[in-house]
Amino acid sequence: MKIIEHLDRAKNKELLCSYEIVPPPRGRSVQDIIDIVEALQPYNPPWIDVTSHAAGAFYNEKADGSIERKVFKKRPGTIGICGIIQNRFNIDTCVHLLSLGFTKEETEDALIELNFLGIHNVLALRGDAPNYNKKIDTGRHTNNYAIDLVRQIDGIKKGEYISDISGARPLDFCTGVAGYPEKHFEAPNMKFDIQMLKAKVDAGAEYITTQMFFDNEKYFSFVKECRDAGITVPIIPGIKIIKSVRQLASIPKHFYVDFPNEFVDEVMSNQDHVKDIGLEWAIKQCEGLADFGVPCLHFYIMNDTESVIKVVKKFR
Repeated sequence: MKIIEHLDRAKNKELLCSYEIVPPPRGRSVQDIIDIVEALQPYNPPWIDVTSHAAGAFYNEKADGSIERKVFKKRPGTIGICGIIQNRFNIDTCVHLLSLGFTKEETEDALIELNFLGIHNVLALRGDAPNYNKKIDTGRHTNNYAIDLVRQIDGIKKGEYISDISGARPLDFCTGVAGYPEKHFEAPNMKFDIQMLKAKVDAGAEYITTQMFFDNEKYFSFVKECRDAGITVPIIPGIKIIKSVRQLASIPKHFYVDFPNEFVDEVMSNQDHVKDIGLEWAIKQCEGLADFGVPCLHFYIMNDTESVIKVVKKFR
C-alpha cells in the first residue's frame, strides 16, 4: 500500500506509528536491520523508512547516546534493504531518494528498480551536499533541489522518462517530502521555508514528514502556518527519544533543532535518570500530538529500538 492509503485508512481509527531506520555501516550485516524489524513487527508498523546517503554521510548513535556524523565513500544498499523488509516481512517501505550526489539518470534507474521490487513509496530529499567532487558526464543531469526530484518522480508517474525505454509505462509512486517545524537552517525565515514546501506539494508531493522536534507547540504552529499557506496534505510529526546528556549537544549540532528549557533543566538536574526523563518526555509529546489529531507518529530509531518500543506500547 501507499503511505497516503495507510493514512486514509487510519482516519478516526487507531493511531499509526511508523519508523525510520539507517542502513548499517560498511562491513556490517543486514542481520542488524532484520533484528530491528523483528523487534518492531509485533507492533504492526504500517511502513518503515530507510535512509540514503549519497556522499556517505552516516549518523551513528554511539553507546553513550551521543550522535556523530561519519563519512563513507560508498552508498549503502538502501533499495536492497527496503526490498528485504517489504518482501520478507510484508511491511511497506519508503525509500529516501536524494537529489544531490545522483544524476537524474541514476534516479530514473532507482525508480525502475523500486517498481520492479514492488516498492511504491519514496521520500524526496535534497540530502547532504557531497563531500567529494563527483564528476558528471556531459549530457547527464542532476536535480539540484528536492522540488526538482519531486518533479522528476511526478513525470515518471505520467510515463515521462529521460531515457528512451522501449515499452516503458507510467510508474505509480507515493511521494513524500520533509518539513521543518523550526525552519530549515538555510531558509531566511519560516514564511519562505513554507512557500518552498508548498511548491513541493504543488509539484506532486502527497504528504510531509517533519524533522524531529521536542516542543509540540512548534509543530502545532508549523501545521497552522502550512494550512494558512494552502498546504492540505497530511503532516506527520517526527519523534526522537533522548537517552543521554550528550545528545543535548549532538542533536542540535546535526539537526538544527532546539530543546525546551524545561526539558534541559530536568535533564541537567537529574543526569543519572536521563533515559527515564527522555522516555517520559516522548510519551508526553506523543499524547499531546494524539490529542491534536495527528495521522501518525514517525519515530527516528537510529539504533534505539528498545526506547521506541517502550513509547509505542503506550499506544498499542
